Amino acid sequence: MSSTSYSDAHSNTLRSTFTIGILGAGQLARMSALEAFRYGFRVASYSDRTMDEPLQWMTPLNCTGSFHDVEAMVKFASLCDVLTLENEFIDSEVLREVVERSGKPLFPGADTFASIENKRIEKETFQDHGIPVVPFKVVSAIEDFTWFGETYGWPFLLKSSKGGYDGYGNRVVNNYAEALKAFKSLGGDNGHEILAEAFIEFERELAVQVARNSTGSEVYPCCETIQTNQICTAVLCPAPIDVSIQQKAQDLALKAMEVIHGVGLFAFEFFLTKDGQLLLNESAPRPHNSGHYTIEACITSQFENHIRAVAGLPLGSASLRVPSAVMINLLGVHNRETLTEYALDSMQYKDAHLHLYGKKSSRIGRKMGHLTLLSHDASERVEELYHRALSLANQIEI
Repeated sequence: MSSTSYSDAHSNTLRSTFTIGILGAGQLARMSALEAFRYGFRVASYSDRTMDEPLQWMTPLNCTGSFHDVEAMVKFASLCDVLTLENEFIDSEVLREVVERSGKPLFPGADTFASIENKRIEKETFQDHGIPVVPFKVVSAIEDFTWFGETYGWPFLLKSSKGGYDGYGNRVVNNYAEALKAFKSLGGDNGHEILAEAFIEFERELAVQVARNSTGSEVYPCCETIQTNQICTAVLCPAPIDVSIQQKAQDLALKAMEVIHGVGLFAFEFFLTKDGQLLLNESAPRPHNSGHYTIEACITSQFENHIRAVAGLPLGSASLRVPSAVMINLLGVHNRETLTEYALDSMQYKDAHLHLYGKKSSRIGRKMGHLTLLSHDASERVEELYHRALSLANQIEI
């Protein structure tokens, strides 16, 4: 890792004109920006959307354009001291050219990003370094579907190699006819790379965040993520599993971060199989939904460590402040202008923390905010806290 500090931290100086440019302007960028503002930094956003995004309400330094438009992104970079990512829907070659032409540092770097740029490259990178991953294969012909189904069993998953999130870009297929239909719907006939992934009989889905820069690394606790219709709906921390498995997940996440020479804040998602194996499912080169609980529950949140990491500052502790925490995603239940109803009970509840993302419009299933509930009782099981948090969150309607 480079030892260069981009915040003048080496001279114990935080410069108020220091500007962090975020590629993306959604809720993740917004929550990172809140931490940057705490240090007196400026934040600029570059978005490929012209609608009112959560970060765009917070800073006058907004640019819109395509993530393929190198000229526009170089112009944006000229406003910034350092660049970072909110999403991965961009090409590494574009990032590399922007860095070369602008002379501005980017964290994570283009080489790091290239090593996990799409789902195939990501799995190959980690598998080549001894990190177990879900069995996969690039599929493009009839014999590929047949072979994969016969080898790993039906059903299996078809995934767009790049661009999928929250269930978008994924299909579960039960037979050849469904596989062929899904392949076409995902763009396989139009040159999009499609992966087949084995359907894993897992016990739990786990996640670990890692912050890393030239000052060191911080590994967050291992948490459990609850998925509904391929969207994360809740996070339980610590994960209700044996401590030895928690530690193994943290060790694998740190190893994965070091393999790709990651600088910034990354998230790593795992399957815990029924026979006790850990398989790395996906990584994210940015703050992640599974780490929202860290805002109140950890000494230093994932968003603060994101800012510290890219600014070259010493990292803060990722340890829990409380015995346990649960985060519930608040999904839209209406297609309308955003109105949050029945939230007062949760706001009056001891150590319940409501976060709303400031999105202009709600739609069914859209992530509109989250609720985090903390427990100070070491004897309370995290599953019990989950049911209390879920009861509170279910009263809220957006």
